[in-house]
Amino acid sequence: MDNQSMRNMIGDIFEELARGLETGAFGQRTRVGLTILGSEHGPEELVRGAELAQQQNPDLEVVVIGHGVETSLELIPAQDEKEAHAIMDQMLEKQSLDAAVTMHYSFPIGVSTVGRVITPGKGKELFLATTTGTSATERVTAMLKNTLYGIAVAKACGKEKPTVGILNIDGARQVERVLKKLQEQGYPIHFAESARSDGGVVMRGNDLLLGVPDVMVMDSLTGNVLMKMFSAYMSGGSYEALGYGYGPGVGENYDRIICIISRASGAPVIAGAIRFAGECAKGKLMAKAAGEFAAAKKAGLDELLNTLACPAEVSKKAAEEVAPPPAKPVTAEIPGIEILELEDAVQLLWKEGIYAQSGMGCTGPIVMVAPEDKDKAVELLKEGNYL
Repeated sequence: MDNQSMRNMIGDIFEELARGLETGAFGQRTRVGLTILGSEHGPEELVRGAELAQQQNPDLEVVVIGHGVETSLELIPAQDEKEAHAIMDQMLEKQSLDAAVTMHYSFPIGVSTVGRVITPGKGKELFLATTTGTSATERVTAMLKNTLYGIAVAKACGKEKPTVGILNIDGARQVERVLKKLQEQGYPIHFAESARSDGGVVMRGNDLLLGVPDVMVMDSLTGNVLMKMFSAYMSGGSYEALGYGYGPGVGENYDRIICIISRASGAPVIAGAIRFAGECAKGKLMAKAAGEFAAAKKAGLDELLNTLACPAEVSKKAAEEVAPPPAKPVTAEIPGIEILELEDAVQLLWKEGIYAQSGMGCTGPIVMVAPEDKDKAVELLKEGNYL
């Protein structure tokens, strides 16, 4: 190395040290891109969020993609959303960006986003798995994958053993059974307990407001509505003021970190989303997702997913051929049946000579039987994979 090269290198070192002393961040910063075109609040609002993120997070370097604004941040020109997305994708592919934040982005089937909100009950952060995109075309399969996505994102953001709850919606009980089977077979999942007196891993609305689990599992459409409620409940819906946005798209083999915001997201959410994207990049989200899938597959994930593919027509046909046994008073309740399988569970008991009725208890769907038949009914329902 000649003298001039040596002087240049020393100069670069001192420049980096000076920047570190000024910002509090030493070493290479995480580069996060933000597309600013398409917001309902105009590009200036997004740039305000980007500048806020840069100011609050000196370990980040925010890059703005778009036009029509003045900013001290690096600005890469793009004339419309399509061009901005193309530039963003190219920069991610070339690794000149570590992560990106954008609006109205289309993910492939199998990729969905994990949102992050601040719950009003105790100001706790909660990951919503998931909020946009489609993990799978079959509901329960999608929610199972959403669980792995949510755990991966929580781990990338520093939670070593995130707790998991399942929102009490259609498919929740089936998801619970499969996840507990995975746990029995070696997958290291940590379940939360509902704050309600009856506990359990299936969560109610109270648990959402309190932020009981670290990761709340649901379908994307439900997650999308909840994200809007958590982020904009103080503004009437027109301006998202709280939280971190709809989160990064996650998939088994997805190879980039793209976090989604809404066209209604305001500057505070933009800043939160940029920070969220940076955390996911530094926390090696893609490696975390690969690790969760490897552990789940080792515990039999693929085999369990195959059991969800049985045609519904078969069970319907069988149900039509079963006549109920003689009626008797049914005062014993069996909870924990998935609502989509409730009538099939009743038909199973009829087939075995046990009179049963379906119902809806205070915590969800139930099968009602006579007290003397309850133990046998529970045994049969477990054998039939309804419990």
